[in-house]
Amino acid sequence: MRISPGGMAGLPLIAAAAFFMQALDATILNTALPAIAESLGESPLAMQMTVVGYTLTVALLIPASGWFADRFGTRNVFLFAVALFVLGSLSCALSGSLRMLVLSRVIQGIGGAMMMPVARLAVLRAFPREKLVAVLNFISIPGLVGPVVGPLLGGALVTYAGWHWIFLINIPVGLAGMLYAWRIMPQFTGPHGPFDFTGFAFFGLGLALFSGGLELFGGRAESKGLAPFLLLAGVALLTLYARHARRNQAPLIRLGVFRIHTFRVGIAGNVVSRLGTGCMPYLMPLMLQVGLGHPALTAGMMMAPMALGSLTAKTFAVRVLRRFGYRNTLVGVTACIGLMIAQFSLQTPSLPLWMLILPMILLGMAMSTQFTAMNSITLGDLAQEHVSTGNSLLAVTQQLSISFGVASSTAVLRLFNALAPGSLLDHFHETFLTVGGVTLLASLVFLFLRRGDGDALLPGRGERRASSGKQRSSR
Repeated sequence: MRISPGGMAGLPLIAAAAFFMQALDATILNTALPAIAESLGESPLAMQMTVVGYTLTVALLIPASGWFADRFGTRNVFLFAVALFVLGSLSCALSGSLRMLVLSRVIQGIGGAMMMPVARLAVLRAFPREKLVAVLNFISIPGLVGPVVGPLLGGALVTYAGWHWIFLINIPVGLAGMLYAWRIMPQFTGPHGPFDFTGFAFFGLGLALFSGGLELFGGRAESKGLAPFLLLAGVALLTLYARHARRNQAPLIRLGVFRIHTFRVGIAGNVVSRLGTGCMPYLMPLMLQVGLGHPALTAGMMMAPMALGSLTAKTFAVRVLRRFGYRNTLVGVTACIGLMIAQFSLQTPSLPLWMLILPMILLGMAMSTQFTAMNSITLGDLAQEHVSTGNSLLAVTQQLSISFGVASSTAVLRLFNALAPGSLLDHFHETFLTVGGVTLLASLVFLFLRRGDGDALLPGRGERRASSGKQRSSR
């Protein structure tokens, strides 16, 4: 399918905006929950259902997004998804009861589950392999900025405008995005069989149960004792899906995609390394408030340097990859992230707050480079028949990363608080050291990449490697 120059330029912008809306919505609500609870006459603890309902809906439906895009076209499905997200946002703002708010969040989740995966699928099919790294680099930035800006923006809107505006702000952005997408987004379709209802039940429900278990395990709801059972049930259903997919000629998620070496390593690296990066928007503001006594607004503002670093890294991430290659870049930058997270254990009340700014900027730069490299190496070698499946699985990994990070860091903090002597600030320090150490070990996953992996995504790098090899052999 031929795409106009305007479409080629605007498509990454649409995908970036979708990613930002989804990432922002996943975090902006947290700071508004007490105000919403007071307005609706509910307990703040009961309000966590608004978070869990959205997360479970997204986890349930992301696996089906690729099939719908292949069947009905990327533009049609994307417009439908944004329309649902806008409708759900309006319904949330008008909600007068907790039940209506949870139902509205589910409608939002249906749209959110398809917005980003479908937009990125269109990008994967529109751009040649040698341009994917730069495009995915641009798209990945909002995913880093959204979770950082979310708590700050949510706090400001609740304080100065009212909690309804955290939902109303989505409406003009969504409507503008729909108009822009209708004009320039290509209508890609792909090969598809009949919808795999059995596979959808196994995979989608298994993923939703696993995600729900993480939410409860991370301390976001009262019934934490239910978390292990949900996690085990989710794993059991995902195991049943794997058995079903091997016997089905057209499964919802094609497990054959894991035969691709770079995809396999990329997904494994995403899962393990995001245990550290996913906890930062949660753990750092919590330590600043509870451990060091800073007000909520100050704690939220201290996450802004990380967003600044992420934006700055956009200008040189591709050049770093061309210079060092995927293997060296991912091993090195992931190790740096682990060390940067661990050094936050040195923060004490006597240290001025401004000394956090430079480390947060550097961490944002490292995370942005890592995400660019991980996303492009994961998707770059996929053949057309595996693009939908690979894109959906990466979207699942990204969606669950916040839950992974929050659940793991909360569990570690709770463990130190229960078993280790010392103050609460000491336990925060121990948690940062532990999470940083795990992230440092996660860098070893990328050693499984071969030295030439990803060179086809970086124009000119393969030729430079061959040229330098000839020069060394001649000497």
